[in-house]
Amino acid sequence: MAKQMSIIPFTGKLGPLIGYKRNGNYFLRSMPESVRQTTATRRASRRFGIASRKGAFIRHAFYGNLDIHCDGGHINRLNKLLIAAGDHHAALTGFRFNQHTGIDRFFAVAPRLLPNGILNIPVQTIDGYKGIAALEVKVIATRIDFISRQVTGSETVTLMIAPDTTFQETNVSLDVPGEGSLVVIFQVRAMYKDGPSRSRQYMAADIIAVAAPQVPKSANKRRYPKQTRLLPNLTYTHAYPAIIQLE
Repeated sequence: MAKQMSIIPFTGKLGPLIGYKRNGNYFLRSMPESVRQTTATRRASRRFGIASRKGAFIRHAFYGNLDIHCDGGHINRLNKLLIAAGDHHAALTGFRFNQHTGIDRFFAVAPRLLPNGILNIPVQTIDGYKGIAALEVKVIATRIDFISRQVTGSETVTLMIAPDTTFQETNVSLDVPGEGSLVVIFQVRAMYKDGPSRSRQYMAADIIAVAAPQVPKSANKRRYPKQTRLLPNLTYTHAYPAIIQLE
């Protein structure tokens, strides 16, 4: 390992040398003449490659809607989580794009996604913060097809909440049709009178739910042999959950 002393340091491959950065300093190391991989290392390398590509896809699916600064290690943290999770995408629940602050700093009772696609934010007390005029809450719901690696739908809902008050229970309808899993991010930013706070202690964005792909209605229908007898006219009554529409 050699420290780079040039005016313009570099990272990456340059001939037989590799430049890299560690703790703010730039170093050099030589490339190995040959690399021997065992079956286990090849398998690990393949898992890492799959997780890295999937992680990049997830990040870019949300970057356009996120308003916070992600911490410098969020890419490696997400890749590590995906390697351990494999195809169990529900393991993404709880991931923080800003590891320094989670939504639990602002909401003591966590929101939850109900089976009918309603995000329930329970009643609770919102603490006050010096100089903070409001809390901006942004719900980002994106439907992701992990097989084809496509975003098939997205929806955002924004709420402004006064601090140092009692927040009344609110239901947010997240109607995002399409194929794939529904990934929901709950973002919170502290707002001053002249704009959002830039402090990493006052911004959070967590994945709070990953719902399984929608099952086509036709797949749920039970098939019966054709009947020749006539059936009487039937009347069906459908009960729908109450939805609070947000202005």
